[in-house]
Amino acid sequence: MSPRCSLYHSMHHVGGARRRLASCRSQSSCFAYSARLSPIVLKTDSAVDPSEPKNFDSSSSASRSGPYSATCHPSGTTGVLGASSTSSLRFLEKLVCWSTRNGEEAPPFVICNDPLVKKELLSSGNNLASDCGIAIGKLRQKRLFLEQSGACCIVMPCQFLHAWHDEISQGCSVPFLHVGDCVVKELKAANLKPVEYGSNVRVGILSTDNTLAMNCYLNKLENQGFEVLCPDKASMEHTVLPSVDAFRKGDMEGARNLLRVSLQVLLVRAVNTIILASDDLVGILPDDDPLLKKCIDPLDALVSEAIICTRTP
Repeated sequence: MSPRCSLYHSMHHVGGARRRLASCRSQSSCFAYSARLSPIVLKTDSAVDPSEPKNFDSSSSASRSGPYSATCHPSGTTGVLGASSTSSLRFLEKLVCWSTRNGEEAPPFVICNDPLVKKELLSSGNNLASDCGIAIGKLRQKRLFLEQSGACCIVMPCQFLHAWHDEISQGCSVPFLHVGDCVVKELKAANLKPVEYGSNVRVGILSTDNTLAMNCYLNKLENQGFEVLCPDKASMEHTVLPSVDAFRKGDMEGARNLLRVSLQVLLVRAVNTIILASDDLVGILPDDDPLLKKCIDPLDALVSEAIICTRTP
């Protein structure tokens, strides 16, 4: 299925995003919008070739076929490269909500989301080498689509994709934000003090796949002087993974209890904060759970940095 593309110019919020989630999970889609209510819509059932822009009358909201020109996007546009409808929608909700807190308009954005690419990467067995070449090639094409659509920066809300960030971002003409860099920047700005006297600041990483988590965060954290702790094999097998499994089966109580145990195991090792380095772990605990005060949702750091990029001349 080739991507379906549409351009929305101006909406105030991502209304009913979760209600629409089920209808878009199986679709590869590209669209954009910024901030008022009269949309300019562009749809195509053919592959987009960014090297052949097509001009169109921005005063019309009629659907059109074919590629489109970057001239329809103002500066300050965020390009969203997604492989998970859930994480992409969470990013957009936060982007719109946070950027309009002080009465300002939300920055425009372009999104290209294709869950099938994530399935291809998963089928490779998390191999970070040649087996992922086809899927990475597709992601590079989608990244080029976003660049040619006028994005001033590009983000990937799906943490899973950041294991291949270097490969996907190679040759990118605009800032391509890495979630690990964004998290480290916020941790440095927080000026944390060690929980235990004489030790370094310790950061826990909780993920459903320690290998991918290490590729996203370990070196970046250690290069800035943080000590990194992860669950051991027993914790992964008996609490972390069963928590996600229970959540998927609808057993919220079981999922929350197991996740709380996973977090406590890291906290007793004197970590200052815990990075929830998997989209599967975000949303299990209720918003008012005290343990969340010790956790970092990496998407928050990514949204904050994206807003800064869109507002930097």
